[in-house]
Amino acid sequence: MTTKRVLVVDNEQYIQEVAKICLETVAGWEVLTASSGQEGIAQAVAWQPDVILLDVMMPDMDGITTFEKLQANSVTQEIPVILLTAKIQSADRRRYNQMGMISAIAKPFNPLELAKQIAEVLGWSWETPLSQ
Repeated sequence: MTTKRVLVVDNEQYIQEVAKICLETVAGWEVLTASSGQEGIAQAVAWQPDVILLDVMMPDMDGITTFEKLQANSVTQEIPVILLTAKIQSADRRRYNQMGMISAIAKPFNPLELAKQIAEVLGWSWETPLSQ
């Protein structure tokens, strides 16, 4: 089984660190972080992650604009995007789905459940390295 590669794009350093530590420790995945939409797009092009976790509320370029730019780029348009957002009402979820986003995970998220949530959304088999 190949190691999954996850790109976390969030302007909050704390969120980046928590997500990175938990996904690496709990799931054994490779995690790269970016602090802005522009940096996230550059990382996605260069690194080709298996999934992008994308914050909605960021300065300069918000998550929605970042997603639209990822979709417009033939190199990144096939990469699944899961939003990390505090704005997760059912109307928001419908809007995100209509735009082509795979899912949304509520912030604050449970760090120990994050990898499982991602795996379930993407249909990845789920076995934690910790339980082997």
